[in-house]
Amino acid sequence: MQMSQKHPSSAGIHFYHPHQPVQGIYQVLQSKRCRDTHGSSSRGTNVSFETCKEQYFTLESCPSVTGFMECDSPSYGSVSSNRSPFSSQDSQSWNSDHHQSSDNTCGSPISGLSSVDDGNELKHKLRELEISLLGPDESDIVDSCGCCVEGGLHRASPPAKYDWDRIAENISKLDLKEVLMLCAQAVSDEDIPTARGWMDNVLVKMVSVAGDPYQRLGAYLLEGLRARLESSGSLIYKTLKCEQPTSQELMSYMHILYQICPYWKFAYVSANAVIAEAMANESRIHIIDFQITQGTQWHLLIQALAHRPGGPPFVRITGVDDSQSFHARGGGLEIVGARLSDFARSCGVPFEFHCAAMSGCEVQRENLGVRPGEALAVNFPFVLHHMPDESVSIDNHRDRLLRLVKSLSPKVVTLVEQESNTNTSPFFHRFVETLDYYTAMFESIDVACPRDDKKRISAEQHCVARDIVNMIACEGIERVERHELFGKWRLRFSMAGFKQCPLSSSVMAAAQNLLKDFNKNYRLEQRDGALCLGWMKRAMATSSAWR
Repeated sequence: MQMSQKHPSSAGIHFYHPHQPVQGIYQVLQSKRCRDTHGSSSRGTNVSFETCKEQYFTLESCPSVTGFMECDSPSYGSVSSNRSPFSSQDSQSWNSDHHQSSDNTCGSPISGLSSVDDGNELKHKLRELEISLLGPDESDIVDSCGCCVEGGLHRASPPAKYDWDRIAENISKLDLKEVLMLCAQAVSDEDIPTARGWMDNVLVKMVSVAGDPYQRLGAYLLEGLRARLESSGSLIYKTLKCEQPTSQELMSYMHILYQICPYWKFAYVSANAVIAEAMANESRIHIIDFQITQGTQWHLLIQALAHRPGGPPFVRITGVDDSQSFHARGGGLEIVGARLSDFARSCGVPFEFHCAAMSGCEVQRENLGVRPGEALAVNFPFVLHHMPDESVSIDNHRDRLLRLVKSLSPKVVTLVEQESNTNTSPFFHRFVETLDYYTAMFESIDVACPRDDKKRISAEQHCVARDIVNMIACEGIERVERHELFGKWRLRFSMAGFKQCPLSSSVMAAAQNLLKDFNKNYRLEQRDGALCLGWMKRAMATSSAWR
């Protein structure tokens, strides 16, 4: 849900379309031994793969799309979600993790992988699926006699025992989610022939960027798995980040997602409401926004301040920026400053804009322009999860930035983050969590936009797919999508010296009013002092306030 890292440009990449012949168009540029050298943060040991032969990805070209600014309101969505046959059985109440501590940081409360026993149970279920497809091998016969040691999933059978032709003939009977997990388990186990077998013979025929939510998500997860095998995750991620359409097209893609699902609006509306309350009696206000993007999120606050009894206060906004937002705007922060200045002038609000054209990792105190006599508010909308923490770098910019902000003595700090755990989870657990989280997101998109809508396909590809590929294919410093559950954010803020502020009923009311324009399956709940936005039975984002 984010667009904020600097990467060099690379070649284009495309995704799967249904009912087209498989044709290789993406050549692996380096033929060498592929090695994962980032084991400490997400995998137990360093892993080496067999030498990667020169080969081609089986990808197909996406149709080019132009003219996107006419996207309708989400209330005009015409297609209802066709739930996959396994959605209902896997969905758990997004309240179902109340029995767990909100500070639990070892696995998702949704995926059911928070303990070794749960992980082994899932692995046994995967093994049962293998047996149903392939028949038992010798180790299963030994197990049936009670002579095999206890443990998780067996090593996959030798590739000769996989009748891929027979499996492919029964694709219509297969569960896409389970096949994706079998493939991911093979990748995790370094069983490269089996992983390739699932990818090339089965998954490529089951996924589609124009299909149902699982098929669309499956297309991007498949690319992430391929990229991980080829150690080309960074290359693909850089491609998806930087081989961009024109600025106008990219802006339209972002606008489409902004209109058809409420995640960004939830971040903006809740932050506006919190800051407006905190600054009710202040005559000089300074807001530092660590993801300023277009700046339009502050229009509502400026309008509200314009009608304050006794006259509007002086408002100054510092915008932190990056190369991605620069490209989408077609220019630097001066564009944002000029637009906000014009808007504030039209509302009669004294206004000043300060530029901090850098990523959050680079920000130092002197870049923020803090002045005495100004009441300070700091906004972190879906951005802190991009800051590398102690598992990635000794610099630990995630906690460094929080300590820096605390040293500024802000009156209020707003935080909105995805409710997902992909930071330090081992690869297979991270894969299952990503599958679970983005299934809910794709389902929420599905109800608001037709499946064959080329605008929606391009929006998902340019604004969502790259994040998925990054979480699955990359490790170490190259994996920038590192989400944490609210309990972990609460711990980090507390360690930095912050205290959580209770959210008032007016903040809840503002968010509820926002959801009137969206599908009835969105949910709001106050939990652990934060406001949670959910889709059906899955928690998607949390908004909280600190001082």
